[in-house]
Amino acid sequence: MSPWHNGGISAVTLFVDDLDRARAFYTQAFGLPVHFEDPESVVFRFGDTLVNLLVSSSAGELVEPAAVGSSGNGPRSQFTLTIDDVDAACAELASRGVVLLNGPVDRPWGVRTACFQDPEGNVWEVAH
Repeated sequence: MSPWHNGGISAVTLFVDDLDRARAFYTQAFGLPVHFEDPESVVFRFGDTLVNLLVSSSAGELVEPAAVGSSGNGPRSQFTLTIDDVDAACAELASRGVVLLNGPVDRPWGVRTACFQDPEGNVWEVAH
């Protein structure tokens, strides 16, 4: 068996320019408590996956010799959360001040989705 099938994705690190703004968005949009925090990062737990918001200026050593991409040049990622009711999730997101990019919409491949962005341009999709 391939080693890639053992544990799934345990953590995703998103590079952010404004950690305070990103923390506030994730706390408000998802209603999740902070799992871990230090001066350079804030971590939230989504089920078995950790989402680490890391200050861009501290990200270089993680990706060198590649350069950290700049924000503000369009989406740099999309993450999908599988949920039971997309419409209810969209109503909850709206009540928390989150503006949808699109949806809810029934996709041709049989999935109902909606998308929104965090302040750094990372796109989140809710799907069922």
